[in-house]
Amino acid sequence: MEHIRTATAGLATVFAALALAGATGPRADLPAHLGVTAAGAQGEPWASPSVATVGKLVTDLGDGRLGVCSGAIVDSPSGSVIATAAHCLTSPEHPAVPRQAWFAPDYPGDPAGPSAVVDQGWKVVSYHTPPGWDVNRELDAILPHDYAFVTVEERAGRSIQQTYGANRLAFAPVDAGEPVLPMGYPAAPPYDGETLAHCLGGAELLTEQTAHASNVGGLLLRPCPLTQGASGGPWLQDYDTATESGTVVGVMSVGSGDGRVLGRPFPASAGRALFAEAAAV
Repeated sequence: MEHIRTATAGLATVFAALALAGATGPRADLPAHLGVTAAGAQGEPWASPSVATVGKLVTDLGDGRLGVCSGAIVDSPSGSVIATAAHCLTSPEHPAVPRQAWFAPDYPGDPAGPSAVVDQGWKVVSYHTPPGWDVNRELDAILPHDYAFVTVEERAGRSIQQTYGANRLAFAPVDAGEPVLPMGYPAAPPYDGETLAHCLGGAELLTEQTAHASNVGGLLLRPCPLTQGASGGPWLQDYDTATESGTVVGVMSVGSGDGRVLGRPFPASAGRALFAEAAAV
């Protein structure tokens, strides 16, 4: 994780030297109804300024530092749950949970940058990382648990889901035969941290035969050059332009730095338990 000063942007999407081994499988056919800028998009800006159910997550790390990630509203009984990556909340470099955090759905970008999210975003009231995300251990050991939820406030008696809608949440196993649509707010060059960007393509489900142990079970997509700030952003399937939502099958976890990114699915058992915890707040 990279820590930043208020005037700059971006949590680390890329953890260097993590092997993303194996060859990508056959490319899946890409549906024409998605409404994205191009089939097989490689980090292009989204066709419109924002997506209602996707947004920017800003965390207060103390000493004037802000962290920036991405996230997505997911359907829950409380209507207040956001899916993101665990390293957006804590990391070996910064083990304490953020002092405060805010989530801005339908975020179209703002000249004020992260401070606009602090002023206008929905305040986070609880943080939920899985037990396996023990930041006192080596990164390789905890990377398979790089998924998380946050719960946000209600406003005037309405939940964030009632206001913006929500994505369905899928748990492993994920159908890797369907195209994936990762999106988020990358902040490292050539991106500005204020523009929603996306990729689109067929992903490979990594196995013990094709990947480093820390990446087994992840979804590998390449080419996809999304950078810092896209961490925690949703990997969607079955995206519907009318509702601006789809099915979250994973969240942006890590990248190799050369156009390969890994989405982390939510495990069937541990993921459901963590989701239930977040929804009960």
